[in-house]
Amino acid sequence: MSVFSLGLNHTSAPLDLRGRFAFAPEQLTPALRALHEQLRRAAPEAAILSTCNRTELYVAAQVPRPQEIVRPALEWLAAHGGVSSEQLLAHTYVREDREAARHAFRVASGLDSMVLGEPQILGQMKQAVRGADEAGTLGTTLHQLFQRSFSVAKEVRTSTEIGAHSISMAAAAVRLASQLFEDLREIKVLFVGAGEMIELVATHFAAREPQSMTLANRTLERGEKLASRFGAQAIRLADLPTRLHEFDAVISCTASTLPIIGLGAVERALKARRRKPMFMVDLAVPRDIEPEVGRLSDVYLYTVDDLTEVVQTAGEKRQAAVEQAEAIIDAGVQSFSHWLDQRASVPLIQALHKQADTWREAELARARKALAKGADLDKVMDALTRGLTQKMLHGAMAELHASEGPQRQHLAETVSRLFLRQAPLDPAGEAPTPPSPEPGSR
Repeated sequence: MSVFSLGLNHTSAPLDLRGRFAFAPEQLTPALRALHEQLRRAAPEAAILSTCNRTELYVAAQVPRPQEIVRPALEWLAAHGGVSSEQLLAHTYVREDREAARHAFRVASGLDSMVLGEPQILGQMKQAVRGADEAGTLGTTLHQLFQRSFSVAKEVRTSTEIGAHSISMAAAAVRLASQLFEDLREIKVLFVGAGEMIELVATHFAAREPQSMTLANRTLERGEKLASRFGAQAIRLADLPTRLHEFDAVISCTASTLPIIGLGAVERALKARRRKPMFMVDLAVPRDIEPEVGRLSDVYLYTVDDLTEVVQTAGEKRQAAVEQAEAIIDAGVQSFSHWLDQRASVPLIQALHKQADTWREAELARARKALAKGADLDKVMDALTRGLTQKMLHGAMAELHASEGPQRQHLAETVSRLFLRQAPLDPAGEAPTPPSPEPGSR
């Protein structure tokens, strides 16, 4: 069984291209079933990880050549995003086996994120696992890969300071706002959406005690539930165009596939504000705010890619934490690779069990037949055990007799390890003489 990861992220593809390949949570199950159908000849396991910074396919399949699974997976993903395979290929990366495991472990640990050590990715990976499980595409191999990813990530977070030397997206948004406004206690903030990211950003802004906080969401009930935690007001998303001018800062992160804040709405808001500046952060992929909004002179619009420089940190402590984390990941990769190698022996083990059961059933049938004819029980048991041992040893004995020279010596050593569980035979094919017991021993 081979494991592959294929994807694009904030380092390999621009924001607008990444937006084409984003999957909302409710899209995961049908998408996985469609992917599985595309790859049906390989009967693979599959999972999709989709976040604001990456879309990745994880696939496990028994194929003789990587391209037999990679190429159709790439074509399927390209079709989903409405681009050619060649265009997508220029922005994707492919990892196999050990490197696929290393990549998954680094992603789970926050080492491959725009924000070093950010914790949200772990929850997103768990969502990917649940989605694959619901779609029926999560098999033993991918289950092991992801469970080991979670275990490695936990060790990284508890054994290193990887998360202590980074700034989250939420904190970065607050930092940018504080650079524009002299006092955040005097501004009115609007949050668009009610997901995990908005909850994090709202938490950070609430700590700065802005003049007011409002949350707009498509479902008012869900918006009210989150808004109540911060003493904020909740409004319907449909009311946004008429109220946008009230807010100094707007932070949006929804699962919409199309922009929900357009250029015209912002222009009208600025006019009503008498050109008073607006601070806007679009954390969604695909975009929630039309990119043309960023060209307006009185709007300070930031996307997830624009936050890159804000969240970058440096220093000796950060580097030491990264090195510690990489060492933990190396150990995890080695362990997973060992497990994967062992899994390669499963078909052989199953075949051995099947053969042994066939022999056992044949000898039992012969014994029962003899007993039914009145044969002596001891003689029947003796014949049964001899029959079984002869069948078990026949293949090894036949190979020994047919071999010669170095091949025979190598085979003799192997047979000795398998059947005698002691030192190998000497070159003459004789079993070694057991050591004499020491005086007084039993």
